[in-house]
Amino acid sequence: MTLSREDTIAALATPPGEGALAVVRISGPRALDVADGIFRGNRLPSAMEERTIALGCILDIKGETVDEVLITVFRNPRSYTGENLVEISGHGGSLVPARVLATAFAAGARMAKPGEFTERAFLNGKIDLTQAEAVMDLISAQTPRAARAATAQLEGRLGTEINSLREELLEGLAHLEAFIDFPEEGIDPENGLALRKRMESISAHLSRLLATANEGRLLREGISIALCGAPNAGKSSLLNRLLGTERAIVSPSPGTTRDTIEETAILGGYPFRIIDAAGLRETTDPVEKEGVERALRAAELADIRLHLVDASTAARPTSPIFEDEILVMNKLDLINDRTLLPNAPAISCLTGEGITLLVDTIIAKVTSRADSESSPDGAAINARHQGCLMRAGDALNAAIGLLDDGGPPELVAVELRNALDAIGEVAGEARTEEILGKIFSSFCIGK
Repeated sequence: MTLSREDTIAALATPPGEGALAVVRISGPRALDVADGIFRGNRLPSAMEERTIALGCILDIKGETVDEVLITVFRNPRSYTGENLVEISGHGGSLVPARVLATAFAAGARMAKPGEFTERAFLNGKIDLTQAEAVMDLISAQTPRAARAATAQLEGRLGTEINSLREELLEGLAHLEAFIDFPEEGIDPENGLALRKRMESISAHLSRLLATANEGRLLREGISIALCGAPNAGKSSLLNRLLGTERAIVSPSPGTTRDTIEETAILGGYPFRIIDAAGLRETTDPVEKEGVERALRAAELADIRLHLVDASTAARPTSPIFEDEILVMNKLDLINDRTLLPNAPAISCLTGEGITLLVDTIIAKVTSRADSESSPDGAAINARHQGCLMRAGDALNAAIGLLDDGGPPELVAVELRNALDAIGEVAGEARTEEILGKIFSSFCIGK
C-alpha cells in the first residue's frame, strides 16, 4: 500500500445497512480542520479537549443539516492511529452515514483504503504487525476460543515472544561480531560450546512457536470433516447430531443422500465444516453413481475423514476406505455385547452416547494434543508468521552447522543476521511495502 500519510482519510467504521447508530472516522493531519468545516455545535472540534464528546449537527456544503450527531476528538499521539482522529456518531441506515461521509470528503478528506487506519497505527508505532493482524483476527473470529487467541495477540503476547527471540539472537550476534571486528581487544564471543547452547535455546524457542501454527490455522480457517461410509451407516444422523438440528434427511432407504451437504459447526471451540455425502457402494443408478464420485472427491479434499460403520455388522471385517481415516462404530443402541467391537470410537446418533468422546478424538487428531482446552504457549501464529520463523530456523540451523564444522565466525554471523531479519519480519521490524500491502488489503474499510 503506497499511500501518503500526509492525507487525511475518512470512512464508515460500522457495518453498512440499517442500525441505530453509525460511526464515521476521520484521521490525519487535517482531521480537526475537516471536522471544523462540517460540524456545528457549542464548540468547534479543534477547540475541544481530547476524549470529550460534543452534541451538534453535520452540515453539507449548502449549509443544510445532514444529521444530528455526537463528535469525539482524539489528539495525536493518543489515538488509535497515532494521529489526530475524530469519530462522528450519528444515525444508522444507508443514506445518512453516506451523506455524512460525503461532507467529510467535500471538506478535504479522502476515502480510506482497506486497513488504512490500522496501517497508520502500525506505522506510527502504536502497535506492532502481529497486533495489527490480530485486529482482523478478532473481527473475523468465529468462536470464543478464536476471539481469546486474537485478544491475547492484540495485547502483545506474540509480539513479546518475538521480541524475546530477537533479544536472544541480538545478544549472541553482538558478542560474535565484536570478536570479528576487534579481535585485538580479546573480546570473547563465548566459547563454541556456550554459543552453541545459546543457539539451541533459540532454536527450541522457535520450535515452540512453530508448534502453534496448526492451532492458528484451525482457529482462523476451521477444518473440514467428511462423513464417509456405506449407505445407512448413520452419516446424515451424525451430521444432524453434531449440528444439533435436523439438517439432513434420515431414512432407512439406502441412497437417500445423493449429493454432498455442507454445514458449519463449532466443536470443542473450533470452527468445522462438516460434509455429508452419498453412501459409498457400487451402483448402476447414474444419479447415485455421480453422488458416490462426488463423495469420494469431497473426502479426499477434507482435512479429516470419519469412516462410519454400522456396529451391528461389526462381526464382519471392515476394510478402510482411506489411509488416515478415523473409524467410527455407530448404532451402539443396537449392541448388547460391546466387547466384540473393534478398538475405535463408538457412538449412538440416536441417543447421543459417545458423541462427546468422538469430538474429543477429532480435536486431538487435528491439534495433536490430548487436551483440547490447552494451547501451546498461548500463541497461535498464522501462515505468514510460520514462513518467517521457518526461515529463521533454517538460518539458525545453518549457523549451528557452521559452528560444529569449525566454519569461520563471519559466516556464522551472516546466518545469525539472516535469522534475525526473518524474525524481525514477524513483528514488522523488517518491513516491505509488499508485505504491508498484502496484510492490510484484507482488512475491512474503516479499520
